[in-house]
Amino acid sequence: MSMKAIDIISIPVTDQQRAKEFYIKFGFTLIVENPFQNGANWIQLGLPGGGTTITLVNWFPQLTPGCIAGYVIKCDDLDATLEGLKEKGIEAGNADKTPWGRFATVKDPDGNSWSLHGK
Repeated sequence: MSMKAIDIISIPVTDQQRAKEFYIKFGFTLIVENPFQNGANWIQLGLPGGGTTITLVNWFPQLTPGCIAGYVIKCDDLDATLEGLKEKGIEAGNADKTPWGRFATVKDPDGNSWSLHGK
């Protein structure tokens, strides 16, 4: 038995369609959207060229919308990424410099927090 990679990360949201629109604007690509259970959809998205994907969930009671923090998205050029997000109307925090790189925070409509990392 060998594990290779994290395949899918569940992101808890209140409104799957609103979240899907945000994540597509944020830079993710829709991989699949199909009916799932109890009126919810399986909505899976990924970053171009990335391996790990996300699914927008509302069926795990222990995952409350807005509870996600600490996931890091690598950027080739953090300043260009931040400028591109600003042009799309997505707010990001200021880029903070640390000994291990620069980081800026972006929150989805439910308050789930992503950390953008780059030079």
